[in-house]
Amino acid sequence: MESTVAQKLEALLNLQKIDSRLDAIFKIRGALPEEVQDLEDEIAGYETRLEKFNQDIVSLEEDIKKFKENIKESEKLIKKYQEQQMNVRNNREYDAITKELELQDLEIQVSKKKIGEAQAKIESKNKDVEELRDYLKERQKDLSNKQDELTTIVSESENEESKLKADREKAVKKIEDRLYKSYAKIRSNAKNGLAVVMVKRGACGGCFNVVPPQRQADIREKKKLIVCEHCGRIFAGVEDEIEEEATKKKRSRV
Repeated sequence: MESTVAQKLEALLNLQKIDSRLDAIFKIRGALPEEVQDLEDEIAGYETRLEKFNQDIVSLEEDIKKFKENIKESEKLIKKYQEQQMNVRNNREYDAITKELELQDLEIQVSKKKIGEAQAKIESKNKDVEELRDYLKERQKDLSNKQDELTTIVSESENEESKLKADREKAVKKIEDRLYKSYAKIRSNAKNGLAVVMVKRGACGGCFNVVPPQRQADIREKKKLIVCEHCGRIFAGVEDEIEEEATKKKRSRV
């Protein structure tokens, strides 16, 4: 059965009340969820950087090992060439072996220089690692504190939030898809999250611009969906109308 305009407005207003209460819960949490996420991302970045430092250190240590092996190999060759030099038959052979000895000596010097450079880099990176680990501990402590704070805040309202979310699912099912999409679009563009409002004291409950008397009369009739010509919010009714009904009920009881 097709819902009347009044029923559609009632369903929209009910959904708005639920969403507004959820907004209030999320507002209490403030920027904490985003801060926790930012800290988690920051820590992940530092951990990646720390891992890169450690990989660099391992790579430099492997280089040092390789250079030391090169030195040992050059020292073996030097010993070999020195023995050969004792048994040369002419100056040409002597000169050739001397050049080889000089070359191996140069190789040793280059390897020792590279070992020194690698050791200096390792020392520098170890210092960076130590500083980064200390800073990482501080940020992890900050994260733990914010997570505890967020957990406390969430636990205080999680029961109400769960109930509201369940109520919201039921409320959405009572609204036709096209109308819900319009509601969601208006709500996403509204700073205060209000897509459905009442006319309060002759003005829009969302943007506070004056609503002409004739338009208020149309809103009271609830024969069609009417939106604010200034902000586009949906009017669910006129608030003084509700106040009048409450006054009538009080009078009837007297």
